[in-house]
Amino acid sequence: MFYWFSLRGRTLLLTCSIAGSLILVACEKKEGAAVAAPEVGFVTLANQTVTLKSLLPGRVTPWRVAEVRPQVNGVIQKRMFTEGTDVKLGQQLYQIDDAPYRAAYDKARAAVVSSQHLAERDEKLLADNAVSRQQYDDALSAYRQAQADLETARVNLDYTRVYAPISGRIGRSSVTEGALVTSGQSQAMAVIQQLDPIYVDVTQSSVDMLRLRRELAGGQLQRAGEGEASVGLVLEDGTTYVRQGALKFSEVSVDEGTGSVTLRAEFPNPDHHLLPGMFVRAQLDEGVKDDAILVPQQGVSRDTTGKPVAWVITPDNKAQLKEISVARTVGNTWLVSSGLHAGDRVVTEGSQGLQPGIQVVSTPASNVHIDLGDAGASAVAANGS
Repeated sequence: MFYWFSLRGRTLLLTCSIAGSLILVACEKKEGAAVAAPEVGFVTLANQTVTLKSLLPGRVTPWRVAEVRPQVNGVIQKRMFTEGTDVKLGQQLYQIDDAPYRAAYDKARAAVVSSQHLAERDEKLLADNAVSRQQYDDALSAYRQAQADLETARVNLDYTRVYAPISGRIGRSSVTEGALVTSGQSQAMAVIQQLDPIYVDVTQSSVDMLRLRRELAGGQLQRAGEGEASVGLVLEDGTTYVRQGALKFSEVSVDEGTGSVTLRAEFPNPDHHLLPGMFVRAQLDEGVKDDAILVPQQGVSRDTTGKPVAWVITPDNKAQLKEISVARTVGNTWLVSSGLHAGDRVVTEGSQGLQPGIQVVSTPASNVHIDLGDAGASAVAANGS
């Protein structure tokens, strides 16, 4: 009986030992599977030549504006234009009742004839010493005064016909036939705006202006070109205006309220697509950066403090988290100012769950398509070469 129990105990012990070994082997296999190196995709950074551009908010303003106002008092007899159409320089817009001014003109003309005859008669009498020199001088002065009164009457009569002071698009009329207008009134009868060419006034912060000047002076940026700077335009609906403009001037002072400087660009506008008051964004060439480091946006994230970081693969295929500084976006990439260099392999695919120092299996990224817009740079290598 004792022998049977001993044999049974040894058999049970052997069975437990074998089962424990199998469990240990399974656990080791699971542990080995858990620490398998993750696969990541990367891009290799290279120095790029980039034309940096700025998008600045702006408003469209007319090239010239003329507010039409009456220069004599009177009642509007006729409006001689169609609202919202183009008018030409010198085209008649309104007719003011000219009856009183025509009468004044006729009276002044009669006075000129009378004073002229009197002056001519006194001139003859003066030769015969029939009148004094003073009397002749008074007659001559009255004649010249009558001529001046006639010119004034003629000008007032001409002012009853209101002409367009410039060529352009005329807006709505604020007066109709029968309305009484007065010389020097504050309300304009109509407004004419010249729309071709047209101005776009944009604002740039004085901080950005000082930074650009410093980078250009220090050689970090090269000038995009000589002469007038070319300006592009993005309209309110996001489309690009088909014609390029030219930067004309910038204000000589900084706005105290906003800390910005106003820049004015001129654009051709033959189709009148640009209208005064329209909100636009002007695209200005800042300069050319020869050694730019561009990183796909998929490769840059933020840490818990909000600082930009990027995962980099070391030469021995280990993951390293680097804190970087980014200056701006260029297309769908970040322009890195510090923290990364040419030749660095930045992880853009499979970065979730990475830990510093962990071994990785790296392959060229397949989720990166570089689009730099019109920045003028070659694409960042996405094939690891």
